[in-house]
This record gives sequence, structure tokens and C-alpha cells, in this order.
Amino acid sequence: MDTEQILKLVSPLLTAIIGAIIKYYTEEKSKLISFVGHVSAFTLQDEQKTNVFSHSIIVRNAGRKTAKNIRLGHNILPENVKIYPEVQYTKEITPSGSSEIVIPALVPKEQITISYLYFPPTTWNPALSG
Repeated sequence: MDTEQILKLVSPLLTAIIGAIIKYYTEEKSKLISFVGHVSAFTLQDEQKTNVFSHSIIVRNAGRKTAKNIRLGHNILPENVKIYPEVQYTKEITPSGSSEIVIPALVPKEQITISYLYFPPTTWNPALSG
């Protein structure tokens, strides 16, 4: 066999191996996607005409691997927070004084909604939501 025939036989095999390696490193990762679900402002029909604000953030693991140690940073973390469906989480204060919601893991294709309810002086500010 000459060199050209050997290359014709080996090149598809090398291409398949390189393709499998690329696929392994690109697809076998967690991939977190997040977006704002809704933002709402209400004025209650009480004597004080109390303002109430809410918004939600959706977080989804669109990857093929479990996402671990997910940290959602907040300049101001409202007291009223609900995660649905319920998952284990903790609230932590960072050295800078901000807060984080820490979720130990989200399995592939798992999605959660984090809903916030808060009152003035805290309001929704899109410039600070990143």
C-alpha cells in the first residue's frame, strides 16, 4: 500500500475521533440560561394605598451535565423569596455586603422560577438587573 491509500483509510477514522472529542467537550457541560419572567407593581386598595412590587427570574440548565454551586447575586435580596419547584438552597451574605442565593445543583433540563415580593423603598430597576 502506498501513502495515499493509507491516508484515505486513516483520515475518516481520525475525523471521527476528533469529532467525538469535540462533541464530548462541548456537549457534556452544564449550560445555565436565565431570564426575567415578569415584573409587576401593584397599589393595594387599603387606606395607605401600599405599593407592592414583584418579579421573577427563571433559571434553566439547558446542558447535559448537572450544574453545581449555582450562585445568584443580589445587591438587595428581598425578605420574601419563593423558588418553584422547591429545591434546596441557602441565602448567604458576601464579604462586600451583597447577598447570594446558592443552589447546590440543577440536573440537566431542570428549570426553576425564583419569585420576589418587596415593598418600597426597594423597587425594580432594570439598569441593575444583569
